[in-house]
Formats: sequence, structure tokens, C-alpha cells
Amino acid sequence: MAQAKKVITYMLIVFVLFTIIKTPERAADLVQVGFEGISEAAESIGDFMTALVE
Repeated sequence: MAQAKKVITYMLIVFVLFTIIKTPERAADLVQVGFEGISEAAESIGDFMTALVE
């Protein structure tokens, strides 16, 4: 089980590096979308907490 996890991790790292090297613009877009999603989620949680306090 641990061996499979290690192999999957290495495959994921190789895929990420390949994507960055082959299409850096697309990789940057994907990172931006991820950070925007995290930002929106944090903002929504903040709005929810504010609504609870009011």
C-alpha cells in the first residue's frame, strides 16, 4: 500500500512538471483558477461567520 502511494505521488509530480514545462501558460491559468476558488471559499466562510454574529 505504501509503495503504491509512493508511485502515485511520483507520477503526479512528473505530470505537474511536464505540464509546467510543456504549457506554462496553461499551468499558470490552472494555478490562478485554484487560488481564486480558495479565495472565494474563504470569503464565503467569512460572510457566513459574520451573518452568525449579527
